[in-house]
This record gives sequence, C-alpha cells and structure tokens, in this order.
Amino acid sequence: MTKNVIFYASFQLFKINFRPKSIVLKGVTNASIRRITSLNPMGFHFFITTSKFIRLQRLHITTPKDSPNTDGIQISSSDQVRVSRSRIETGDDCIGILQGSTRLSINKVTCGPGHGISVGSLGKNEDEEDAKGVQVKNCTLRGTTNGIRIKTFPFKPNVIPIKAFGFLFKDIVMKSVQNPIIIDQEYCGGGHSCVNGPSKIRLSDIFFHNIGGSTTSSQAINIKCSSAVPCQNVHLHNINLIGLKGPLSASCINAKINFFGLQVPTLKC
Repeated sequence: MTKNVIFYASFQLFKINFRPKSIVLKGVTNASIRRITSLNPMGFHFFITTSKFIRLQRLHITTPKDSPNTDGIQISSSDQVRVSRSRIETGDDCIGILQGSTRLSINKVTCGPGHGISVGSLGKNEDEEDAKGVQVKNCTLRGTTNGIRIKTFPFKPNVIPIKAFGFLFKDIVMKSVQNPIIIDQEYCGGGHSCVNGPSKIRLSDIFFHNIGGSTTSSQAINIKCSSAVPCQNVHLHNINLIGLKGPLSASCINAKINFFGLQVPTLKC
C-alpha cells in the first residue's frame, strides 16, 4: 500500500531575497509524484521546469492564506505536465503556468485560499517562449482572490514578444471568489518597474466553458487586452455567476469575443 508522505518546512514571515522551493523538478522526463502533503514551505511548494511527461496526483498542498510567494505549483518551459485530484491551499497562485508551458492538463483540483489558477505573468523576462495548449477542467475555487487569470506585463524593452494560445477552461466552479474571470495585459506586480506602452504578447484561442458559482466582488468578468495586439478568438460559453453582495458587472476592452449559451452577467465588447 502506498503511504502518504509529508514534507514540512517551518514558515517565517520576514523578507528575504530568496525563498527556497521545497520540491524542484528540472530537466526531468517521465516522473510521477502522488500522495504527498507539502506543508508550510518558505517558498514555492513545487517548481517544474524544462521537464516533460510529469504526473502529479492526489497532492495536498497547504500554507496560510497570508503567506507571500508560496505558490502551490509553478510550471515553466515544460511539456505534458498533468496535475489531478489535488487540494491546494496557499497564499499565492495555486497553480502558475509560465512561459514555455505546452500541452498541460489540470483536472479535478480544488484551490483555496490563494490567488487562483494563473497563466503568467508573461512578458517579464528576455528569451521567453510561447505558452500553448493548456486545459483546466473540473476544478473548484473557494475563497480565492482570483479564479481563472491570464496576466502579461506591459511592453518592456529587450523582451521579445511571445504568443500564448490554445487555452481551455471548462467546468469550473467558483465559490466566493473575488475575481472569477480575468485577462489582464497591464499586469505590473511583484515590485517590477513597468514601461509605458501596451503589451506585445499575443493572446488568442481562449475558451471559457461552463463556468459558474458566486463572487464577492461587483465585477465578475474583467477582460483587459492590449491595444497593440488585441485578444483574438476568445469564447465565453455558458457563464453563470452570481454576486453575493449585489448586482454584477462585466467589462472588456481590446478583445474579439464570441458568445454562446447563457451569459450572466452580460458582457459587451
């Protein structure tokens, strides 16, 4: 019988320049990690980079909601990573999908507290690669600051623009989520300086299907794309979000949106 394994690291709330990651997979092929509890690391729980054919199953990832930079799983420059049947409670992104991520699958993950499931941020560093072919399905987000989020930096010198395309977010349940659906191409977080000018990251072929639940904010959908390279081929199919504190609004700029089925709240571009 497989026994659960618990990784524990004491957590201290103070500022340091580098917080060690608990588990790092770098340059790994054909690996499976399952039935692990990761508890209170000082930095990321899992960091996966330049790897392929990785399976993460039945994980329990937990840190306090006020713990900074404790992302659950960060994935970059990796192909065919699958995360399934896991619970992630953290103070930052539950799952962060970074540049160079291709053919990822996230299925039956419960996230919260935390910052939600994020693509990006993209366009921050030199020599980034395209992100493409990501599926997030059958997931539940509880009390997170964001639900599904795509974020890119505004224009930065010496950063070669990349493309991010082929994203499917399907059968997602939001429970008291502050910002359920976000595309933010003016993101400027993490203490980085931003240059005035629109993002050059091209976003396209993004599908939001069967997303419902509740939000604590007044704005359920916020799609803010770049004026230089507007979002193309964004689909909203059967969106049903209710406000716990009153009526909801939805907004979008610089995006070509295709609507199908129920749309609550109504989004006009």
